Amino acid sequence: MDINFIFERCNLDLTDDLIILMKFNLSEITELIRTRRSVRPELFNRRKIHREQLELILNNAIWAPSHGMTQPWRFSVFFDEGLKKISDFLPELYKSTVSPGMFKQAKYDRLKERPLLSSAVIAVSMERDKSEKIAEIEEIEAVACAIQNMYLTCTAYGIGAYWSSPSMIYNSKMNDFLGLEEKGKCLSLFYLGYTDEEWPTSHRRPVEYVTKWIVE
Repeated sequence: MDINFIFERCNLDLTDDLIILMKFNLSEITELIRTRRSVRPELFNRRKIHREQLELILNNAIWAPSHGMTQPWRFSVFFDEGLKKISDFLPELYKSTVSPGMFKQAKYDRLKERPLLSSAVIAVSMERDKSEKIAEIEEIEAVACAIQNMYLTCTAYGIGAYWSSPSMIYNSKMNDFLGLEEKGKCLSLFYLGYTDEEWPTSHRRPVEYVTKWIVE
């Protein structure tokens, strides 16, 4: 979006003093946010993500807002040979949590294949503060904000990312696998990889459809 347009809509003059108040390039930030997409692991190529990139993605994640500074996010990074470990675990977890009549071989196979198609998989979890002074929903919200930071950093790198949250991850066996405490929760399997495919496009309903202005 052109910065002149922003100032026109706000009835502001484009002066040097106002430009100084803009701490970051709003056009680039807006473009980054609106370019973020989910890219399925089936579209990843074999190009590897460097560990240093993963470290920056996680370091940006932990700057999400956290009520009471409980910082409830936890990360388990499956990388290199570690991808086989989660590839072996996920399909068996799925199989153990569904009745025989509900079992789908295609889902079992997909859970096994996706980590092996990825350059990394990050299990993103929430761990409750010992005092439980903050409501669980707020801790979950903080972790969701951390995941958005991860998404945006991946977008800046040109790395495809996919947030998957099958119901089976909200399970004590998943907690045991990740070393979480009883009240902890895995909230995301975050698959990462580069893609040769054209970056996905999307759209949103105009903000007028989802916004009420209360001015009196």
